[in-house]
Amino acid sequence: MTNTLLSAVLYLLLVRAHAAPPAAGALAFAAGALNGFLLNRRWTFRRPGSALRYTTVQAAGAAATSGLLWLIGGVAAYAAVLPLVTLATFAANRSWTFRAG
Repeated sequence: MTNTLLSAVLYLLLVRAHAAPPAAGALAFAAGALNGFLLNRRWTFRRPGSALRYTTVQAAGAAATSGLLWLIGGVAAYAAVLPLVTLATFAANRSWTFRAG
């Protein structure tokens, strides 16, 4: 949840500063991803996880976010895209990045 909030706030600030929506989406997603790795390791999954796998999952999420924003654009689109990508990356991290044993 904090990653999503961080991403959304940063996205809004960047767009208001006249950044292109796809670029703003990618930067906001990257900030949320870094925050997410630290929080997921410590609290969500309580496992060290793989930084390489996490980066792979987050890169796919950033690409999906930017690609969808490129197609449909704007703040309203980001509000629709973010929950979908968040759920997909969470599922991938749970089953692959931080999987047990």
